[in-house]
Amino acid sequence: MARLKQTYQSNHFFGIGIINNVHEANIGTLWRSAYVMGASFIFTVDKKYKQQSGDVIVTWSKIPLYHYPTLHDLKANLPHATRLIGVEMTEKAIPIGEYTHPSLGVYLLGSEKDGLSTAVLNECHELVALPGHFSLNVAVAGSILMYDRISKLKTVLPQ
Repeated sequence: MARLKQTYQSNHFFGIGIINNVHEANIGTLWRSAYVMGASFIFTVDKKYKQQSGDVIVTWSKIPLYHYPTLHDLKANLPHATRLIGVEMTEKAIPIGEYTHPSLGVYLLGSEKDGLSTAVLNECHELVALPGHFSLNVAVAGSILMYDRISKLKTVLPQ
């Protein structure tokens, strides 16, 4: 029996998404940043996304966007051994400068208006906090998080 030897550029992947998004433009901006930063997919929980005309690099054709009606649905569909990481300003969160990203991770962002509820935080495997004392725009927060991930994991970005 022949054995297939296949090599991959990396042994990790990540996804990023928003729960209870308020402004649809944030998803479009996060989607473009996720593509540029090498994410495997993005997602929404609770609120669907409507395609925007400003997507000049046609991001929808490069990485998928999944929609989950509830957090339970997201968790039920996480890839095997993938960690759900909540991004929130809370005392339980690890500051991003001290955080070690898992090789298989899905990052969950809340809206600027409400953040992540206590119930959602309790469902996450890990919590990470960005620096500062005020909420950032959700797409900006996601971009900072993704940059931290790729810089620490020395990720090779798609060409």
